[in-house]
Amino acid sequence: MPANHDEIRGAAHGTAPTPLSVLDLVTVGAGNTATQALRTSVDIARLAERRGFHRYWVAEHHSMPGVASSSPAVILAHLAAHTDRVRLGSGGVMLPNHAPLVIAEQFGTLEAMAPGRIDLGLGRAPGTDGATAAALRRTDRLNEGADDFPQQLAELTRFLDDDFPDGHRYSRIHAVPGPVQATSPGGVQDPHRPPVWLLGSSGFSARLAGVLGLPFAFAHHFSAQNTIPALDLYRESFQPSEVLDEPYALIGVSALATDDDGTEARRQVLAAALNMVRLRTGRPGLVPTPEEAEAHHFNEMEQDFIDSWNSNVVHGAVDEVRSGLDDLQKRTGADELMLTANAHSGEVRLRSYELIADAYGLPQA
Repeated sequence: MPANHDEIRGAAHGTAPTPLSVLDLVTVGAGNTATQALRTSVDIARLAERRGFHRYWVAEHHSMPGVASSSPAVILAHLAAHTDRVRLGSGGVMLPNHAPLVIAEQFGTLEAMAPGRIDLGLGRAPGTDGATAAALRRTDRLNEGADDFPQQLAELTRFLDDDFPDGHRYSRIHAVPGPVQATSPGGVQDPHRPPVWLLGSSGFSARLAGVLGLPFAFAHHFSAQNTIPALDLYRESFQPSEVLDEPYALIGVSALATDDDGTEARRQVLAAALNMVRLRTGRPGLVPTPEEAEAHHFNEMEQDFIDSWNSNVVHGAVDEVRSGLDDLQKRTGADELMLTANAHSGEVRLRSYELIADAYGLPQA
């Protein structure tokens, strides 16, 4: 069923070059709990709604102590209960980890909770290491899940639209809540269903999103070297569909602004980068404090990683961040910027979004 274009294409507010949105990893800093991190997520979602950010997405990650977003649908239900207008969605659900019917049921339920506000962003990566992915999928043949992604996507879409053809083995199976309720005796069902986005960090999903005429979200925040090639491939491959008549691409951007001259932003970003070093070397943990990061002795390999990683984080004083975001949008032509603030402190993350909203003159609801 066609999605309303306004649900995909946001409106830019103030002096922002594009619509601004939020990507939340529900990060947990050392000395804090997942409960505190989730409360911060509610605070940021409310701020996003109040200041005119277009959408608020939650990422799926597993077996990472510093990331409390293993269950996006559960978190989104919680956020839906604390907001009224901002779009909420997954950035994304890692489809190979789940049965398509389960995702259709979960997001049909979310749509019933928050009508017209739910996005379903889908990725093909596991969102974790291989051993955890095997535990999630109950198989060691992980490549099969990624290779079958187009077929899984087609199956999920048919469950969302309840339109398996007669004779198909799933033609008598229905995702509920969903369209089948409108065809039941006495049934009344909102015909809307969540728009599907494809997420990616390389060319595979970029091409698939283009061929299918779907909106595309690129993970610039951890695959910056592939951003422009992937966006070019998406636009070149794009075929108009019932969903979109022209390409629409957002990029995820790590961005952190602080009230000072940028010193605190650099301290927080260093702590987040140390957390990534530990994750990439098989030692995942909570996001360390800036003090711990400053005291850490980085070997040459670690320092090279830190320098490369932080070169793609737009951070510093708020004017620096605004300028960096403007430049990035011009270079990529992104239709939307989705900001993720990675830091040890929830208060710093919350303040960063407020500062960026102020810098662009976003409205005060």
